[in-house]
Amino acid sequence: MTAPLPGTVLRADLELALRLADAADAQTLPRFDAPDLEVSLKADRSHVTDADLATERAIRGILHAERPQDGILGEEYGSEGDTSRQWIIDPIDGTANFLRGVPLWGTMIALAVNGVPQVGVVSMPALRRRWWASSGGGAWTTTSGEDRRLAVSDVASLDDASVSFQSIEQWTDAGRLPELLALAQRVWRDRAYGDVFSYMLLAEGRIDMVAEFDVKPYDIAAAVPIVREAGGRMTAFDGTDTLSALSALATNGILHEPFLALFRDVTHP
Repeated sequence: MTAPLPGTVLRADLELALRLADAADAQTLPRFDAPDLEVSLKADRSHVTDADLATERAIRGILHAERPQDGILGEEYGSEGDTSRQWIIDPIDGTANFLRGVPLWGTMIALAVNGVPQVGVVSMPALRRRWWASSGGGAWTTTSGEDRRLAVSDVASLDDASVSFQSIEQWTDAGRLPELLALAQRVWRDRAYGDVFSYMLLAEGRIDMVAEFDVKPYDIAAAVPIVREAGGRMTAFDGTDTLSALSALATNGILHEPFLALFRDVTHP
């Protein structure tokens, strides 16, 4: 990970990201559980709703007006502009939950500089929760009307770890079912909390590991600064530090190498 940008630059970018999240909430929350929600299938057979599309358009509109020199990568409308400073947007992470009326979904907004996420905001308005971070500025959330700094857990043994694995189907499709079974047999508690909420639970110290496959940059970029500024570590599943490896492993940092070792032992006994 490269050195953080100067604090004043990131503060302005973070302030903008928080305003983008406000704009996103104004689009998503009124459409959540709406009886006339419009749902269609994309080419990859995943769902998209009218709220996904309207939310990304609203965010892009603000960025075009206030950061016309920056690039944008969004799930619904693709990539445009410069990639040295690129806003990475998932308008609704957890669309399947959104369209079924399950409140575990959120908007993810990140700013990556030279490929490294430096600012991240996650907003889950159905839960009335938001998390944010900038490199060197800590990771934060608001509870009971007060800002609270986040910190990952200090769990130091795999035997005591609580983990989120996303889904059995995802690990099976990635050819990683043996690793998932080994993980479940080793740790204290395994659950599939799902999508961006898992990473926020990790940053709050409530669980100790999240892993998933078949991810795009917009699925994880906003979580990267939040997890890292909370004291955790986030890499690809093989330990490489990249957004483009189509996998993610996030931990409390202490357990990162033990988890990597566990998975290597299964893959290469």
